[in-house]
Amino acid sequence: MHAQETTFSKLVHGETQFQVPLYQRTYTWQRDELRQLWDDVSELVEDKLEGRAPAAHFLGSVVLAPERVAAGGMQRWLVVDGQQRLTTLMLAFTALRDVHRARERDKKAARIHDLILVNGYQDGNDHYRLLPTQADREAFVACVESLPTAGGPGNIGGAYRFFLAVLTEGEESAGEEWVGAVESVLRDYLSIVSITAAEGDNVYRIFESINNTGVGLSQSDLLRNYLFMCLPKRGEAVYRNLWLPMQELLGPTRLELLVWLDLVVGGDNRAKQSEIYRDQKKRLEPMSSDEDALEAEVSRLHVRAGRLMRIVEPWRESDPGLREVLERLARWGGQTHYPLALLLLDRLDEGGCAPGEAATALAYAESYMVRRLFAGNSTTGNNRTFMELPKEVEKEVENGSSLADAVRHALSAKTGTRVWPPDAVMRESIRSRPFYKSGRSNQRFEILRRFEESYGASEPVDYAKAKLTVEHVLPQQPAQQWFDLLAEEAGEGESPEELHIQVVHTLGNLTLSGDNARLSNHPFRRKQQILDSSALRMNQRIAAQDRWGRTEILSRAEELTDRALELWPGPIDGVIHAGAEWAGWGELRQALLNMPAGTWTTYGDLAALIGTHAVAVGSHVSTRPALHGAYRVLMADGKISPGFRWPEGREGTADPREVLESEGVPFDEWGRARRSHRLTAADLATLVGKDDFENETPAQGPEGSGGSGGTGGSKADGETAAARFETLLRDNQTPDTVAGVLDCLRFWEELGGSLDHGKKSETSCFPMLSLGGARARSLWPLALYPVTGTAEVVFQHLKRRPPFDDELLRRELMARLNHVEGIDLAEAKLDLRPSFPLEAFADHGAELRDVLEWFVHTVALAEARRPIDDEPGMPA
Repeated sequence: MHAQETTFSKLVHGETQFQVPLYQRTYTWQRDELRQLWDDVSELVEDKLEGRAPAAHFLGSVVLAPERVAAGGMQRWLVVDGQQRLTTLMLAFTALRDVHRARERDKKAARIHDLILVNGYQDGNDHYRLLPTQADREAFVACVESLPTAGGPGNIGGAYRFFLAVLTEGEESAGEEWVGAVESVLRDYLSIVSITAAEGDNVYRIFESINNTGVGLSQSDLLRNYLFMCLPKRGEAVYRNLWLPMQELLGPTRLELLVWLDLVVGGDNRAKQSEIYRDQKKRLEPMSSDEDALEAEVSRLHVRAGRLMRIVEPWRESDPGLREVLERLARWGGQTHYPLALLLLDRLDEGGCAPGEAATALAYAESYMVRRLFAGNSTTGNNRTFMELPKEVEKEVENGSSLADAVRHALSAKTGTRVWPPDAVMRESIRSRPFYKSGRSNQRFEILRRFEESYGASEPVDYAKAKLTVEHVLPQQPAQQWFDLLAEEAGEGESPEELHIQVVHTLGNLTLSGDNARLSNHPFRRKQQILDSSALRMNQRIAAQDRWGRTEILSRAEELTDRALELWPGPIDGVIHAGAEWAGWGELRQALLNMPAGTWTTYGDLAALIGTHAVAVGSHVSTRPALHGAYRVLMADGKISPGFRWPEGREGTADPREVLESEGVPFDEWGRARRSHRLTAADLATLVGKDDFENETPAQGPEGSGGSGGTGGSKADGETAAARFETLLRDNQTPDTVAGVLDCLRFWEELGGSLDHGKKSETSCFPMLSLGGARARSLWPLALYPVTGTAEVVFQHLKRRPPFDDELLRRELMARLNHVEGIDLAEAKLDLRPSFPLEAFADHGAELRDVLEWFVHTVALAEARRPIDDEPGMPA
């Protein structure tokens, strides 16, 4: 075998084809892997645009075996290993070509098409530089050939749509020069080690060897081995006294995190967690022969380990004020604040600041994130902002600023995506934005908790014991009495339904309660009695109102805004640039770019996603017909909007219905698109990676949703939820449907499964399989909703879990369900949560039991084949 380092453009030059053999699995990369690659590419692009020579980024290796030379001298290679990288880059270039085409840069588009994507003088399958496995081939060819089905469901279509979205948005904000830099990086700055086998080598044995080589070393393992190789005399004592206690305190994941944070806090704001060994080794090499210096480095890491644990587990912090801020940030979730927090604890422990100043500085960081959530700003860029903070703060402190002032000044600087919303934006956002659709559920809960604590009740709530969740006072699904009340406030040309949409999810209508089931959709008089008996001060204030409509909701929003401005102080000079675009329109563009071919959505669904009204969305889309995918936005009944127009320069373009039909959207005789192909707001949120939008997951399942007030778990809780589900089912569905559903659920338990239940007011049911006895390794095929009368097929979750991370198995599950009369799942929703009516259980229970039995058998077969060392807790 022969190995050499090369670039992508050199690897694919000439008349060449890379063929993925049949024994390889299908393309598996999803949003997480794509985002990681794109983050690396973006850093190299930034270097190039700022005049710095980008250092080549090592992408990995590909192992190739020579095949026969085709007619015309074309060299064919079998891709023994590395198909994920090659396929991803091919799809990135396909999307880049299409961005050029959309801007009428035909020569640039043709250059990519002819030099990278196809062999222009070859026909049939030989025409394509990459030939994926047969299961992926149709989707890949659709992208390369720009067929109507390009960007459809599945991982191939998803990767194409991902790159099309980030490239389109990038050009919108940074211009054509940025696109050129991206192309240059993809061509010439991604380093690949090409390993070629010799003729006659057993290719399948090579593949087996590569994929069964045991456990790889982590980045921290590599660093440890390097350090102790350089400590021949003191290594044993340093390991026993410093490294081992640090390793036992942190565990492997946090140890890796510490080594990365050590680089970031040291000023390397471009450090990647995937390359910390390389960067730390480079930093340590000058002292590699100095055992005193190396021991001091390990000692420094050992001390920082204790500080990191104070961030991760705030109860370890001794100062009450600082501990309180650390606890709030821990409950907020994520590791965004870690670099700043570690810098502040360094300063504190070394005598560089007082605990109160460190607490104030961290509170500014908290305010930055909270205000961005209120204003609807994307979390994109937050990690980069906080990685840059240590270096910026140190510079401010050197110029004479206090630590707290330095943090506030640095966060106030408006650069790139760094925007700290000022008071005026906060006031308007709290009044009008759908707070309930912002951020994650734990973050919304944390904000409402902070409001409640600000009232200073004499008997504070024990949040660790109270099972509180976020509650709508004006219900999400109100009874007629509520609409009658709203009608009193409706202006001319305004319906109660429109009023409800405007205010129902805003902050002024939300509170915390442990009585979610009791409050339900009751009239306000009944809710008053329940809220008045609450221990929460903000509930008592709501209960003191005579009525609850728009006026009261907006009045409460004003009161909460005044509190918010005190609780979360703003920037020093917090004025958003004049003419800055509202973040919601960027979300809308992302949603349209990420819609699979063969789907449609409505103005109302887009409005619910971004937090505005359908009229505003309609106006925005109609005035910007060049928006990618605007023709996929239809009226609520599935008809083409009469006001739809193609952009200038596309005269003579086909009717939008014809375009949608060519992509796979069926229409009925009245011109209505089939509802099975419609994407809801929750579907769109999934596609753009907007976490925790609306879909429910099992209370005890691997997603760990379970509501803001904690997850269920006791046997009694489970029995109560099961009884509630059955009661709701009997109250809302026909006897035949009830019997069919319960028969299937009993059959599931006979197969060895269990039943879990959601914690929302409509108690859902999830048939669960716990694999290997581990609750953390669970699968569930369906989510059953007894009131709305639907069964969701949870492809969205299955695609991340073996064995259904294999797209072929998800397609087979869909095909088996579609063979049941009354079930019509759209192929375009293969990555989402399509649904069918529970009525299917009434007449076709036997067929559905067959599907469930196939599901269990498929999982059992995959488990039997799983290597023994793939158990939870074992190295992987």
